[in-house]
Amino acid sequence: MTQPLGVYVHWPFCKSKCPYCDFNSHVRDGVEQARWRKALLTELEHAAREAPGRRVETMFFGGGTPSLMEPGTVAALIARTRALWDCAPEVEITLEANPTSVEARRFAALAQAGVNRVSLGVQALDIGPLGFLGREHSPDEALEALDTARAHFDRFSFDLIYARPGQTPEAWADELERALGLAGEHLSLYQLTIERGTRFFADHGRGAFVLPDEEAAAEMFELTQARMTAAGLPAYEISNHARPGAACRHNLIYWRYQDYVGIGPGAHGRFAEGDAKRATRRLSGPEAWLDSVERDGHGTVETSLVSGRDRVEEALMMGLRLSEGIDRALFAEVAGADPVDSLGDARLAPLVAAGFLEIDATHLRATPAGRPVLNALLERLIA
Repeated sequence: MTQPLGVYVHWPFCKSKCPYCDFNSHVRDGVEQARWRKALLTELEHAAREAPGRRVETMFFGGGTPSLMEPGTVAALIARTRALWDCAPEVEITLEANPTSVEARRFAALAQAGVNRVSLGVQALDIGPLGFLGREHSPDEALEALDTARAHFDRFSFDLIYARPGQTPEAWADELERALGLAGEHLSLYQLTIERGTRFFADHGRGAFVLPDEEAAAEMFELTQARMTAAGLPAYEISNHARPGAACRHNLIYWRYQDYVGIGPGAHGRFAEGDAKRATRRLSGPEAWLDSVERDGHGTVETSLVSGRDRVEEALMMGLRLSEGIDRALFAEVAGADPVDSLGDARLAPLVAAGFLEIDATHLRATPAGRPVLNALLERLIA
């Protein structure tokens, strides 16, 4: 059988850098769109030689802000992907977008280019929090963008960030109700975290703002799980909620440790090569990546084989994020070992007894009590 493959395309440019963002994103005065289109197509062809004989199930344009790409570039990359690999009839093609009116006006052209799912970075529904988060859109623009997305795409999602400074569980519950009134089939709900290297890291370090305490943040997480489940969009991953059958299939490829290639600055790939996974990483700097692609045909800065225990641990760290947990048969296929046998009773039994993990004949999963402390569980499991 042809192995499923996801294709990730990274567009590294944004109009401004959000203060919480630690992604590989950059602000530039101008972008040579034609030059970037040619380079992305060149690296896509290189990726097809790296991972031949697969069937593309999903494609994902991330960033940065890929809705700033010219729709013609998106169309060219989709068409070339279809030419280079076999593609599933119902291939999922997602593009991340900001809900500014300028970008929303491109939705019709993006749909015509082949995009069939959009993910909107709304982040908050009120003007004060939007300003704190450094977002350039207004609440009204967000509502208009959601209406435009609904008109042009059968599938759309949007993100919100909670546990913001000054936010109470009651205020978050109200915002979540409003979000549910706007939602389609999918919502991504992230707790604000302070990442090293961001502006928020420096601001928080000097006391410019204070996050809700641990108890309040935990209460917000719990009410999110309960309300989303009651609304028919239960969590399928720590921060992602969807109606049955509406999960982001591209992200499921990551979490199930299946094969994917990544093109563009800083993009990563993982794909099977014999009894191991080939790991690739492209140069992060946009200009360095562009020069490398034009010189060498690709921007690869690192490639290695992940095998043995390392492959098991990578698959474990991804798979336990899913509410369904780790499918033991699929895990053995992609990681080369049954997760329960590999971890052993000495590590698993105490966590099962404490109510953080559960094991049955087909799955290993974190329980509702275990998911909020998943990082601690993983430290115990892979120490």
